[in-house]
Amino acid sequence: MTVRDVRQRWPVAERALAEEGEVIVTRDGKPVARIVPFEPRRRTGGSSVDWDALDRWRARFWKRQPAQRSTDEDLANDRADRE
Repeated sequence: MTVRDVRQRWPVAERALAEEGEVIVTRDGKPVARIVPFEPRRRTGGSSVDWDALDRWRARFWKRQPAQRSTDEDLANDRADRE
């Protein structure tokens, strides 16, 4: 199907996709894209994040940062200024 066919005649493209399993899209007679049915990603059983490694990185990162006031302290100071 051409790019124009896909844009203007989507129901035909959708039917071809269901029957053939894929649609090759052409522009000027040359293939430019392939449309395939959508398959949702399946989640694997576990998490791909190594939480222990992340905690170790956070500890190293924040150790190098200068001590800062907490948000609670800033809010308390701001509220005290309003009174």
